[in-house]
Amino acid sequence: MKFDTVIIGGGLAGLICGIRLQQAGAKCAIVSAGQSALHFSSGSFDLLNELPDGTPVSNPEEAVARLDKSHPYAKIGDHFAHYAQEAKQLLIASGVGVHGDSKHNTYRISPMGTTLPTWLTLDDFTTLESPDELKGKKILLVNITGFLDFNTKFVADAFETAGVSCQIVAISLPEFERLRQSPTEMRSANIARVMESGSVLETFIARLQEKSKGFDIVAVPAIFGLASSQTVSTLKKQLDIPVYVISTMPPSVPGIRTQQRLRHVFEQAGGYYMLGDTVVNAEKGDSRVYSVYTVNHGDIALQADHFVLASGSFFSNGLYALMDRVFDPVFDADVEFDPNRNTWYDPSVFASQRYRTFGVATDDRFRIKIHGKTQENVYAIGSVLSGFDALQEGCGAGVSLLTALYVADNLKK
Repeated sequence: MKFDTVIIGGGLAGLICGIRLQQAGAKCAIVSAGQSALHFSSGSFDLLNELPDGTPVSNPEEAVARLDKSHPYAKIGDHFAHYAQEAKQLLIASGVGVHGDSKHNTYRISPMGTTLPTWLTLDDFTTLESPDELKGKKILLVNITGFLDFNTKFVADAFETAGVSCQIVAISLPEFERLRQSPTEMRSANIARVMESGSVLETFIARLQEKSKGFDIVAVPAIFGLASSQTVSTLKKQLDIPVYVISTMPPSVPGIRTQQRLRHVFEQAGGYYMLGDTVVNAEKGDSRVYSVYTVNHGDIALQADHFVLASGSFFSNGLYALMDRVFDPVFDADVEFDPNRNTWYDPSVFASQRYRTFGVATDDRFRIKIHGKTQENVYAIGSVLSGFDALQEGCGAGVSLLTALYVADNLKK
């Protein structure tokens, strides 16, 4: 099977790169082992929330100049602002409605009720200009009876610490009785499927209208809109006061919807999405890769002019760690890591963990290296890259989006 580009990894980075290439006329295949990190998404895409030294960032476009040259953003260089805007426009054009600005971080409400800085946020969610914006408000915090992945007590405590008056209420509907028979079934995605029934949504909205009198805001968990954002839009339009949707513990309904939407756009443009498949071997020359082999395709090679590694970091099995080394299981690419294992982690759970900066070594065009030799036709994008701590810096989604577009545009040249 011959393609212009084969992308290994079907998450945010892989899909965005694939869409960009496919829409430019390339013939692409994405090999995806399974669920991506989008299924754990908060509903927001962070660009740069703080510098490695802990300095908070309010304007990512200004702060990016202070990053070390090893950071992926430094390799994008002067194109940073351009690709931040391109990423936003591509998401919107793909049917993923977002709002936000790369010159100004706003704040999202976390599943714990705290406020965190962010860049782009799905239109389902309301963002704040400052952490103090809700101070003095009266909020009705709503949950579905038996839904355990939305801890209203934690959220209420965080709200009240921020000066918010909060009341908790649980709504029970007969349509959820079957789900409540098993805690494993009472999950956000299953609830969202039930909510997509017009009559169930109407009943839920009617209950909210009764209970929300005298409040400034209604806050509900993100259990709406698995197939489309229309359910959330209907909910917000029919209530008389603002509705704040708050992300839940995984699985993420808006994250799953985003994944499905991007995959649909990629396939609609003619791309091949190979779900549930894993690359197990590659045919390599001195400075090129000629083909890869997967579990499902056996001895049928996937040949391509270019390959893009978008397999993710440790969380997605894009990187593996042994006692003495960290490696990439796809191409055995060179990985930047400290051979002294004692430096990999900090005993404090909340401290910056050095192992999170480990990743595949690339040149200034994001081409990988194997035994020190730059591969002419193999690129790496997203969280498999080295040089940044996505959790501490709050830049994981931004790195995925911007490097995906940057590499895709370089491949088109």
